[in-house]
This record gives sequence, C-alpha cells and structure tokens, in this order.
Amino acid sequence: MTVMAERMSQTSQMSVEQFERIAAFAAKETDDAVRLEFINGRIGAKKVADGDHDTIVMWLARRCMRARPDLDLYQGRGLRIEKYRQGRARPDAVLTPESHFAGSGEWADPEGVLMVVEVTSYDSDTDRRDRQEKPAAYGASGIPFYLLIDRDDCSVKLYSDPEPGKGYATTVRKLFGAQLSLPAPLGIELDTEELKKYVD
Repeated sequence: MTVMAERMSQTSQMSVEQFERIAAFAAKETDDAVRLEFINGRIGAKKVADGDHDTIVMWLARRCMRARPDLDLYQGRGLRIEKYRQGRARPDAVLTPESHFAGSGEWADPEGVLMVVEVTSYDSDTDRRDRQEKPAAYGASGIPFYLLIDRDDCSVKLYSDPEPGKGYATTVRKLFGAQLSLPAPLGIELDTEELKKYVD
C-alpha cells in the first residue's frame, strides 16, 4: 500500500467514487429531501432548507443580477473541492461568469468560480461544516471568495485571499444591517438590513 493510499484509508470514510454512487442513489430515492456532501474525508447530509434560508438565497440572487447581469448565481451546484481528499460540496449558491457550467456534469471543477455562498441552517453540525470545514476547503480549492450568511449570529462574513492547501487569509465580518462590499472583480454592494427579517 502506498503512503498516500494508507493515509486515505486512515482518514477518509470512503473513496470519492463510493461517495458519488451513494449521493446519486440518495438523490433518486429521497426526492431531494437530503443532499449529500463529502468534505474533509467524511460524508455529510444537508437537510432541506427552510423558507427563510431560500429567501435569503433569492435576496442575494436579485442583488447580484441587478449589479452584474453578466454573472450567474447557481443554486445547489455540485463542486469538486479539496485537492488531496477529493471532496464534493453543494454550496447554497455559486457565482460564476454567465453560462460557466454549461456542459458540466453533476460535480464541476471549481476553476472559474468567483464566489461560493452558504446560509447557515439550524442543525447540529452547522458550526463544524459552514464555519470551519468549508472555509478551509473552498480556500484550498482556490475559489476567490466565500460568503457566509450566518443566521445564528446575524452576520455576513466574506472570506477572501485563498491560500492553496490552507484556506483563506482574510475575513471581513459585518452584522446584519451593515453594508458589505464584494470587491473586484465582483464589484457588488450589499445592504444587509433586509436579512434581519429572516432569522428566528
């Protein structure tokens, strides 16, 4: 057994190929009641979003389309992340140049993705998944920006300056109600006041 194969067997629950078969089966059998991800060598389930969660994603989509009609905001798009562990994630939204994923399969390469977005859910593994594992995985994959809309502490966090293999070097945090600038090449201003309406 090679050193890499041995390390994989010690740290990963399964191979990425096994995960993809399980995820495809779950998608057929559950009518999208659950969406599976494979991050940090572990399989995880994202439960179906509530109405406020989906409303926040639509709030962001409207602002992005108004400011930058040349960009697309995909929802639930599968991405291949984490070079070493070959992870798979389904961000709540993925901002890309127009028609970027045309012709892609279920799990697309993150190259060319401008920003990924997660909106926290009220479940037990939100802290580990959205605040720890995903910033590390998205940054290590070279995605320029990660926007976390955190309903638990009523804040938006913009992670930037990805460091290959590490995560993000810079984080800007603003409370709901503040202005958040998504810098170049995005050039989008977000007034987050409306987000106060969508928290429990």
